[in-house]
Amino acid sequence: QVQVVESGGGLVQAGGSLRLSCAASGSIFSMNRMGWYRQAPGNQRELVARITTSGSTFYAESVKGRFTITRDNAKNTVYLQMNSLKPEDTAVYYCSVTVRDAVYWGQGTQVTVSS
Repeated sequence: QVQVVESGGGLVQAGGSLRLSCAASGSIFSMNRMGWYRQAPGNQRELVARITTSGSTFYAESVKGRFTITRDNAKNTVYLQMNSLKPEDTAVYYCSVTVRDAVYWGQGTQVTVSS
């Protein structure tokens, strides 16, 4: 069993910042990738950013230069620092954890950016 718990969403004005956190626990030996996805109403879930155990990162073009993903391997936690937020960043943000090719998801946290 793997548990994934996100926190840190909320309401912010355009141009503001938020920091999301995601903690994984349970049978997470050999956990490798951790990442953030988002899903806006009427849209498919899309990859925002991901990070490997060694620290290699990938970002969606829409968030490059504004979002930063980091990871604390000792705490099995991944963070998403979101700066210069735009109304189009409004979505439910989901954390994903990959353990031996199995993907586990958190319950999601709402991020709303007002104009």
